Amino acid sequence: MDKTVFITLFYVFFVIVIFAALRVITARNPVHAALYLVLAFFSAASIWMMLRAEFLAIALVLVYVGAVMVLFLFVVMMLDINLDKLREGFWAHLPFAAFVGVLIVLEMALVLVRTFLSSEGNAPAIPAGTSNTLELGRRIFTHYVFAFEVAAVILLLAIVAAVALTLRRRKDRRGQVPARQVAVRRADRVRIVVMPSEKKE
Repeated sequence: MDKTVFITLFYVFFVIVIFAALRVITARNPVHAALYLVLAFFSAASIWMMLRAEFLAIALVLVYVGAVMVLFLFVVMMLDINLDKLREGFWAHLPFAAFVGVLIVLEMALVLVRTFLSSEGNAPAIPAGTSNTLELGRRIFTHYVFAFEVAAVILLLAIVAAVALTLRRRKDRRGQVPARQVAVRRADRVRIVVMPSEKKE
């Protein structure tokens, strides 16, 4: 791929990711926010595909878009969140959130600019037959195995917390109690009334 085309596509996807991330936290409808998050994931996957990290791009689409986003939507629909109450503190937390967001963008920009300037003309050639999936697996389970296990534990805790939140009892919910239904006797539900038959005159 030509370097000019590569840089142009990179910045296009970069702008889309930033726009989608902003819409995730500013959209009033949580379903729309989740769809913007899907757009951000797809744009990030496109950037990884351009950087020849095909496994990470496909894993992002399959795992996050295919599974995690469905979980998000189910949790949003099942928790019955009061959106008006959530919006009350939006403007109070906006300055701090904007500061953190700008700081993250500046850090990413500094890293990218330094990478482009230092690797210009010095990029190592990738040997034929190199598998980035094999190299990624080797590094995860050797150099970064502790971080990988910590991330797995955090994801497990998130799953347990999501299940615990969805199983909370609601005051307006009506349900059946099988034990009480089995213990019911006929005399408690049915009463036979004997009435004399009427005679025609």
